Amino acid sequence: MNLQLLQTRLGYTFRDMGLLQQALTHRSHSALHNERLEFLGDSILNCVVASILYERFTNLDEGDLSRLRANLVKQQSLFEIAQKLELSQFLRLGEGELKSGGFRRPSILADTLEALLGAIFLDSGFDAARDAIRAFYIPLLDTVDPSTLGKDAKTLLQEFLQAKRIALPTYNVVATHGAAHSQEFEVECLVPKLNVQVFGRGGSRRAGEQAAARLALEGAQAALVKSPAARKAKPRAAQLKLAGIATIQTDAPAPPEQPGSKSA
Repeated sequence: MNLQLLQTRLGYTFRDMGLLQQALTHRSHSALHNERLEFLGDSILNCVVASILYERFTNLDEGDLSRLRANLVKQQSLFEIAQKLELSQFLRLGEGELKSGGFRRPSILADTLEALLGAIFLDSGFDAARDAIRAFYIPLLDTVDPSTLGKDAKTLLQEFLQAKRIALPTYNVVATHGAAHSQEFEVECLVPKLNVQVFGRGGSRRAGEQAAARLALEGAQAALVKSPAARKAKPRAAQLKLAGIATIQTDAPAPPEQPGSKSA
């Protein structure tokens, strides 16, 4: 295990290598594990990310700042940072966790990243931990839109349509699939003014609505790129395709185009 490589990726060199070893140790490996360090690192991470957002986005209110922070410190975001560090190759796991693929588990990787931040804090203080966190997040914030980060698809679709003064979409459960204990819901999302009709699937009605909303947003944005005249000239099938319709049903093939029937 090349811990020097990990320290290079972190941009920090430990004085107490025991802290680094502990931060990488899952509870399945030994009694001296990383859970207390994880608790400490989680608190420091929230504080530093809040500070970065406060400094960077001076026009955002408390609600938007809280939404951004929650999205940046959630498990998936930490997991993605851990993947960039290739943290899985440095984990110290028990035999059972190794066999079950624990080194790929998002929760273990996210928790280990927080433990590393806690270990840096204990090794060199708050400023060192802050610098490590900023190195992770500043490049990320340079590439995101704070107005959409952390918002779900239904919210984004609603805001988009409201901004265009278009009536809000309607959602309908059109089918359920699978056994009662593992049902999948197929949900239709309609935006009549833009001729958008899409279908999404999910393990719950809400998940199906979110899946449909993502497709509907893409369809609505694409529809508004076209002029009103162009939209009216499009046949219904073309409008549905433009909206990214997603359904398990097989669409009937379009009839072949007859000579002289091409639209102007």
